[in-house]
Amino acid sequence: MFTKYGRDVLFKYLVLVALLTAGVWLMVSSDTVRYVWSAAALILSGLVLNFFRDPERVTPEGEDLVIAPADGTVVLIKELFEDEYLGGEATQISIFMSPLNVHVNRFPISGVIGHYRYIQGEFIAAFEEKSSERNERTHIGVEDDGYRVLLRQIAGTIARRIVADVALKQRATRGERFGMIKFGSRLDVILPRGSAIRVKLRDRVVAGETILAGYGTARKGR
Repeated sequence: MFTKYGRDVLFKYLVLVALLTAGVWLMVSSDTVRYVWSAAALILSGLVLNFFRDPERVTPEGEDLVIAPADGTVVLIKELFEDEYLGGEATQISIFMSPLNVHVNRFPISGVIGHYRYIQGEFIAAFEEKSSERNERTHIGVEDDGYRVLLRQIAGTIARRIVADVALKQRATRGERFGMIKFGSRLDVILPRGSAIRVKLRDRVVAGETILAGYGTARKGR
């Protein structure tokens, strides 16, 4: 299964590769060049198809759970003050997505979209901590009965296209797809202080399945 967010790219790419391959076989007489080109095109096509895959996931059931919104590796866990959406002390969990990971993003909690912002920026390496503040990115806030989560989709050196299929006041469902970062990058999950973190640095997480945290004592009013 391939993601709907990449079908336009896949179609254009496969048509282009097919035309170029046909041209090589029609215009080049060397069998060596023909076979080398065909092998390279096949390998590259396999990598592109792999990048846009979108497997089904089984999201854990249960109350007050925060699920990983992206596949990848936890590269940063830090405390900070987040004043854009959470308005207080928070914990940031950053997930780095390599080109071999699935890049479809999923909602970490169920709730209502209460915040959205797109920010133009640079394209430095996404595993660098400074990319959270300097790179092109989208900020998406979701609230579940007083518990808020802020997501930051961050473009990287290769990734130059962020897809965020969301709208303010839209209902979000935990584990549901909402976008992707084409050709990899990083996703920050910012949780209110008091959340019960369940991952550690270098853990590999799976979007829609891995439990990042529990709400803990962070839900307002508790």
